[in-house]
Amino acid sequence: MSAVQRMKVANEKHSKTITQRGHVQKTTRVVNEEKSPVGPWLLTLFVFVVCGSAIFQIIQSIRHGL
Repeated sequence: MSAVQRMKVANEKHSKTITQRGHVQKTTRVVNEEKSPVGPWLLTLFVFVVCGSAIFQIIQSIRHGL
């Protein structure tokens, strides 16, 4: 896409907001705030490692009599 075509597309996209002075959204993209930045598999792995290491630490401290 050439620069002229991109400019035409941008002008058409934003031409309807000219009459809405002060009431224009900051972005035209749909923002999904509910989506977490960490995937479910990575979160599960993190919880497994943390809880697993805590359980092993408890078992080890019981064996050594602390």
